[in-house]
Amino acid sequence: MAAAKQDDFQPHPVKEQLPGVDYCITSPPPWPEAVLLGFQHYLVMLGTTVLIPTILVPQMGGGNEEKARVIQTLLFVAGLNTLLQCYVGTRLPAVMGGSRTFVVPTISIILSNRYNNVLDPRQRFLQTMRGIQGALIAASSFQIIVGFSGLWRNVVRFLSPLSAVPIVALSGFGLYQLGFPGVGKCVEIGLPQIILVILFSQFLPQWIDGRRALVGRFAVLVSVAIVWVYAHILTVGGAYKNRPPRTQFNCRTDRAGLIGAAPWVRFPYPFQWGSPTFDAGESFAMMVASVAALIESTGTLIAVSRFASATPVPPSVLSRGAGWQGMAILFDGMFGTANGSTISVENAGLLGLTRVGSRRVIQISAGFMLFFSVLGKFGAVFASIPMPIVAALYCILFAYVGSAGLGFLQFCNVNSFRTKFILGFSFFMGLSVPQYFNEYASVAGYGPVHTSARWFNDMVTVIFSSPATVAGMIAFFLDCTLHRGDSARRRDRGWHWWAKFRYFKTDQRSEEFYSLPYNMNKYFPSV
Repeated sequence: MAAAKQDDFQPHPVKEQLPGVDYCITSPPPWPEAVLLGFQHYLVMLGTTVLIPTILVPQMGGGNEEKARVIQTLLFVAGLNTLLQCYVGTRLPAVMGGSRTFVVPTISIILSNRYNNVLDPRQRFLQTMRGIQGALIAASSFQIIVGFSGLWRNVVRFLSPLSAVPIVALSGFGLYQLGFPGVGKCVEIGLPQIILVILFSQFLPQWIDGRRALVGRFAVLVSVAIVWVYAHILTVGGAYKNRPPRTQFNCRTDRAGLIGAAPWVRFPYPFQWGSPTFDAGESFAMMVASVAALIESTGTLIAVSRFASATPVPPSVLSRGAGWQGMAILFDGMFGTANGSTISVENAGLLGLTRVGSRRVIQISAGFMLFFSVLGKFGAVFASIPMPIVAALYCILFAYVGSAGLGFLQFCNVNSFRTKFILGFSFFMGLSVPQYFNEYASVAGYGPVHTSARWFNDMVTVIFSSPATVAGMIAFFLDCTLHRGDSARRRDRGWHWWAKFRYFKTDQRSEEFYSLPYNMNKYFPSV
């Protein structure tokens, strides 16, 4: 009895791999279940795929037809890049999709003075798209070199669990502006979506005997279908007939304009908008955006490895993934997606919600992306889901990624005042600095750094507008400098837990999860 009471006060043991995962990287679920899970991942990644072109294309001079074609192209390239990342990149079940980090330099290109004299909207769209393509191609070359040369490996090899906490946590929590503020644009459909996802994924499995995990695994698919039908009933019933245009745009299910504008069948192809144009300043700004996206992707990949019940990612594998992310940005520039690629945070959160980290599920999801990008009308139907429904999903999925970052605190000594300072300061500045840049820009119309060189302004704005980037740089610097010469502080930061994963072949499990297929390690060595 006394021993049992003593066990109640023992701390939970440290786990190098997350327990409770139903299917890890190498253990796929049955095919019918895998197909449904793949479609669910496809449905989740549509939010960003539709949101970014909806913001950018009208400013470029394009209409619904151009927006539908850009969404198709972005979806096609996302499927291609996801397959490459799963097969020859990090080999993690990670979805590659559009990145919000590239929006700032892209808008700067759109507002460039050299397009002011183009009066025809169609021509302005084409010329702006070619300028964005050139900047993305230039930025991709930089990231390809950083990744495949091993430079990124030499950086992340100093990453410890302590410095990983802010990077991973703010990769999810830092996107809070896309969560409930989006739900609030149409509370009557956004709030029910949050409630239903929580009900189906958390409460209902407790009340149903038998296949409990199966019930919660498809919570997103079932809840989206219910709320989407409910929103359509409100639309056809005239609930928004006399409401303001902004409310109708966010709540109605027939205002996306994608189904009518999308072609039945269309194959995206390289340089479909014409030959890219290049500008040195815009290329540099896009390169800095790719660095910020790389830091955010690193945090998301660490969360993905955790939710897939894999070991901590070796630095060489992260560097290999960075190189293939550079290839993804190159494909974005070649095909003309008007945006760069990064690891999808929402799909990483879905791994945690479903407890399925299978690589096969993500490969099936990539197949859905390619299929529906070619069959435009069918893809446009799913892309017409109202954004408040998507924002409601973000509230839960981004929270999962943020919680994955907090989970690495188990490796650290949280009773150390040095640990408390690094964590508290990096978290606070990671949220406070981007807020300052955003508030300044909303009032003044430009960022705090306002020189005659627009490209330099964009470089500073991109870096300091990313919560994960700001927090990561601060935590990484402090963690690497405040522990020198003190072995006890090395243990406080959890360094000893990740030391054996610094090199690829030190732990046999790393080879099982991250080794390339078909004897391709000789082309992309992981050493």
